[in-house]
Amino acid sequence: MVDTPLYVQKGFGLKEQISDVLRTDYHSRLVDKVRENGFVLACGNVTFKLAKEFGFCYGVDRAIDLAYETREHVPEKTIYITNEIIHNPFVNRRLVEQGVRFLDGSHGGEGYTLESVTAEDVVIIPAFGVRADDLEILKTKGCVLVDTTCGSVMNVWRRVLSYAKDHVTSVIHGKYDHEETRATCSRSLEYEGGHYLVVRDKPEAQLVCDFIAGREGALPREQFLARFSKAISPGFDPLTHLDRIGVANQTTMLSSESLEIAGMLRDAVRARHGEAELGKRFRNFDTICSATQDRQDAVLAMGKVGDLDLLIVIGGYNSSNTTHLAELGLEFCPSFHIAEASDIRSRDEIQHKPPTQKQPVVARGWLPEGKVTVGITSGASTPNRIVGEAIERILQLTGNPEPGC
Repeated sequence: MVDTPLYVQKGFGLKEQISDVLRTDYHSRLVDKVRENGFVLACGNVTFKLAKEFGFCYGVDRAIDLAYETREHVPEKTIYITNEIIHNPFVNRRLVEQGVRFLDGSHGGEGYTLESVTAEDVVIIPAFGVRADDLEILKTKGCVLVDTTCGSVMNVWRRVLSYAKDHVTSVIHGKYDHEETRATCSRSLEYEGGHYLVVRDKPEAQLVCDFIAGREGALPREQFLARFSKAISPGFDPLTHLDRIGVANQTTMLSSESLEIAGMLRDAVRARHGEAELGKRFRNFDTICSATQDRQDAVLAMGKVGDLDLLIVIGGYNSSNTTHLAELGLEFCPSFHIAEASDIRSRDEIQHKPPTQKQPVVARGWLPEGKVTVGITSGASTPNRIVGEAIERILQLTGNPEPGC
């Protein structure tokens, strides 16, 4: 592997060589047509309205480009990836088909671990990033690291590192078992005295706020530690480590909820320590990525028009940003989060994952008879190809087999 540095972030200059396979794998002529037609496609009794912002974001595009360039650049090398490159089953299956070995995640069933990696191998770091301690292990291996970590995620890390350096506890709005949040939490431990607490939603944030403010009914220390046992740093003590806090977010959370949680925490610190101490004891920076915000805003914009009979949200079931799009959709019409077109089983049955459930369910009677307007959007890790296949599937079920209508 001549002239290949041990750390790669900008690719290998092979975009032209991989352009055809990327177009085949991820693009959709039908989606391009809908976009060019003002994001609307009318076919018989069905009208599709596509969100103005949907699908792959810059960070996902970059991660996939780097992964494909890596396979092109070193076809003879063993390539590992630490976890799913993004939360989309089709994209990860394509990497498996190209011989990429997964060290963790839903495709990591071959028994490969960090110990499997040698100096002769290449390791891809996913868009979510990797835990700081795992990164250090990989560096000691002497292997080539191809880092596809999203810039928005790195921005969160910088905030958390600044908190830890000043002995400020990071309160992170996110899912403690999500790859991105695990990587972010690990950055809060890079300075001695750094700590973190992860809150998933407003009810969990309220428990933290009640404890900080010393309100009646707040959880006692031991119950607090038990309640958040999986979401706190080693040695965390709420009596000490909630004295000074800084708020951060998993980049794919619901933006409005993150803002509310930050406000709740600010009010709790103010109630406990007074306005004069607020600046010393509370920090907050909005770290929701712009692509996540844009896709959420686009769904809300469709909803405000008020003409959708239902919304199809397409993306991996474990995709946080996709789940939140489905959650927003429920505010104005029936909303169905599907992973792929095959989840649309028939005109009567659809498999989907409700935002509040961990496993998909099957709904019946999901597609109304007669004239119907279907909203379509997709998460930031969903290829346009999958979006196009979903539209085509609905066309087939409604007696419009020709995408051109």
